[in-house]
Amino acid sequence: MTDLTDYARLVAADHGLATVATLRAEHTIQASVVNTGVLDHRGHQVVGFTTRGDSRKLANLRARPRLAVTIRVGWEWATAEGDAELIGPDDPAEGFDAEAVRLLLRAVFQAAGGTHDDWATYDRVMAEERRAAVLVSPIRLYSSG
Repeated sequence: MTDLTDYARLVAADHGLATVATLRAEHTIQASVVNTGVLDHRGHQVVGFTTRGDSRKLANLRARPRLAVTIRVGWEWATAEGDAELIGPDDPAEGFDAEAVRLLLRAVFQAAGGTHDDWATYDRVMAEERRAAVLVSPIRLYSSG
């Protein structure tokens, strides 16, 4: 796999449900399940998901911003390994003011197949949870196909 085509194809099959593996301080693996999507960011495709501002995975990524994300549907799977860019209220990034963060969180949610009947409520909850976008620029991609 040389790009995120296989990964993106699997996103549509199960709302981007994927396992994320991060590294704890004692060098053990912390894994959790998130909804992911593929989106364009700064001129290239990334795997994106959001996470609560108080999550262990976000704390791990702040200290060690490398991770693996594996999506699986039936017997098909694809993994993207890479460096994480964190963008949120507690993770400022160049070019992302509060409005740009709000729109990015929506874009990540939509890339994972999410829809919402009340975007104002969605935005409020994301802000209350101090959600951050985690954007994975793949340096290694592999799949079952």
